[in-house]
Amino acid sequence: MDYISYMRDMIGNKPMFLVGGGTLIKNKNGEILLIKRTDNGTWGMPGGSCELGETFEEAAVREAYEETGLEIRNLELFSVFSGKDMHHIYPNGDEVYNANCIFETNNYSGTIKADEKESSDVRFFDLNNLPDKINPPDKFIFKKYIARMKGIL
Repeated sequence: MDYISYMRDMIGNKPMFLVGGGTLIKNKNGEILLIKRTDNGTWGMPGGSCELGETFEEAAVREAYEETGLEIRNLELFSVFSGKDMHHIYPNGDEVYNANCIFETNNYSGTIKADEKESSDVRFFDLNNLPDKINPPDKFIFKKYIARMKGIL
């Protein structure tokens, strides 16, 4: 049993502080890879919670492989996100406050494929044409990333 499931068995849906890593995976056209999440049907970046003893980078690499089939390398820290903008209540009632280290890379290999457990679709999107249904905690991250890419930050 993974750590999050273990904790949920003890506390139910009560608010939980989650620590994790995610990655903005960019292709040569500057598009970013998004997954369609199976838990809430929204689009977001590959990522997830750290397991006990795992670094942020290790979690980001593991989650990217699990959710997209890609092996990612040469991660560079984009930013750290936490606070009220990272609060989320999932459709099953689980409430979380995320603290995430978000990385970026354009160094990857493998064949893109959804894992069907956490992602039902995986594809690249132009930053100016992101899907309408974005995973709520990822909206703030994408907003900051797009601002940086446009030279606003």
